[in-house]
Amino acid sequence: MKTLPFSKIRWAILILALLIFSAGIGYRLGERKTSLSFTQDKRIVVNQNPPASVSVDFSLFWDVWQRVNRSYIDRATIDPQKMVWGAISGMVGSLGDPYTTFLPPKDNKDFKENLGGAFEGIGAQLGMKDNRVIVIAPLKGMPAEGAGIRAGDYIMKVDGEDTTGWSVNETVNKIRGPKGTTVKLTILHENNGKPVDISIVRNTINVPSVEWWVKPVSQITEISGVSSTKNLPQTARVAYIRLSQFGDNTNEDWEKAVADVVAGSTVKGLVLDVRNNPGGYLEGAVWIASEFVKSGTVVSQVNSDGTREDYPVDRRGKLLTIPMVVLINKGSASAAEIVSGALRDYKRATLVGETSFGKGSVQTPEDLPDGSSVHITTGRWLLPDGDSISKKGITPDITVATDATNATADAQLEKAVELLVR
Repeated sequence: MKTLPFSKIRWAILILALLIFSAGIGYRLGERKTSLSFTQDKRIVVNQNPPASVSVDFSLFWDVWQRVNRSYIDRATIDPQKMVWGAISGMVGSLGDPYTTFLPPKDNKDFKENLGGAFEGIGAQLGMKDNRVIVIAPLKGMPAEGAGIRAGDYIMKVDGEDTTGWSVNETVNKIRGPKGTTVKLTILHENNGKPVDISIVRNTINVPSVEWWVKPVSQITEISGVSSTKNLPQTARVAYIRLSQFGDNTNEDWEKAVADVVAGSTVKGLVLDVRNNPGGYLEGAVWIASEFVKSGTVVSQVNSDGTREDYPVDRRGKLLTIPMVVLINKGSASAAEIVSGALRDYKRATLVGETSFGKGSVQTPEDLPDGSSVHITTGRWLLPDGDSISKKGITPDITVATDATNATADAQLEKAVELLVR
């Protein structure tokens, strides 16, 4: 038998090992239903096969991709990952639903920080209306409010850039920035035909979910400038709880507020203020409503698959019988509308203020492996009486306009106090 030289044996073993290794990779990729191909510039494209249930021709996508890479004047700035994220954003944007969105990793991180209660920016919750970016609510005491931003304002430009066609996330990314820097917004106030430029210095936005007090009428400075306040019983005590959002810390702060209200046994009633509250967690809305409603369904969710899920009262509240008024306005949205609507339908409260925003759809957030997320509208909310909130909002029992420029003449709060103490 002829003996092979050692060097040939070594090469044979090496080639065999590479074949086994390659077969292993192929098997594992097959198990994961992953495909590999090489573009013209030899870069690897991963997972370009659609799911088995989808029939789609992606040739146009890759045609455009290659044309951009071949012909774009500043090819050094091309970032393939950003192009993929942009393509995904365009895909979900084609649905025409402003609440179904894709958030790249940084946007997803910012979104979670917002619900956590701290971030750097101007302090305003944004949404979409008439295909334009709109201010749902400026946060109380934050730079946006101090600069004159109001609920219902359209954001026409950010630092001179036209926002036409922008998503909410794109606008937020442009507006947010380091503390101490300035952003200039071109704003169209509601019922005002001429846009105005407003410069705002960014700051750290710490959002307390809950603020509260228990005071006699004579010490409620927010209504001291309303002349009719003098006709109210000055020693009558009123409890006030303001919910700015339904976030990570809401329940813990809420318990502290309720403890003070319960301790104030002589109070005539409670004002629950959800004006300019953009919403937050659905579970938080059910939990808050359960403070005031003994039993029943707080809200129902009709899902995209045709199923219906009812969310009942989930605990025994401590304020089941206290007289109360809820304050709402055009900045009250989503979870704030769920609470307001449930208390109205169960006749637990009188609603005072202005018609709410009308955001009654359900978004299911799904985190993705790279730190990004997709928020998909998967259902719609129905109030206990079967009404939908979407687009039409909630109309208050008593409509009261207010002058947001006068801190001591809150006519909506004054009306709420009057209803409780008379």
